[in-house]
Amino acid sequence: MEKTFIGTGRRKRSVARVRMTSGKGKITINGRDVNDYLPFKTLVMDLKQPLEATKTTDKFDIDVTVYGGGFSGQTGAIRLGITRALLQYDQNTDPSSDSSFRKILKTAGFITRDARIKERKKYGLKKARRAPQFSKR
Repeated sequence: MEKTFIGTGRRKRSVARVRMTSGKGKITINGRDVNDYLPFKTLVMDLKQPLEATKTTDKFDIDVTVYGGGFSGQTGAIRLGITRALLQYDQNTDPSSDSSFRKILKTAGFITRDARIKERKKYGLKKARRAPQFSKR
């Protein structure tokens, strides 16, 4: 039985569960091909960045279940999930060596979870900080 590596990624309101198995580089999101699911090529490029940094683009098949948020948040969540799955795959390598995935992904900034979320709306305001229009006369 082949080994499966799992990573969970979160970004804004999106949560992605990533299952990575050895294969030829096929990526499916919610049962659909990555190019069919995501409307923009830039999002697909953004999603594949950890694989390209570690030179494992054609080494793994990736199956993703993602929900919540929009396309941008989902892409960020998937990217973090892929990064965590790659770290799980490479956990036996010494982290201080230059060829370790952890060092490559850390310098590229993929390991850090982007904690920015939408700020809550305050009463008396139209949005979180947008005040109603003021008229002097």
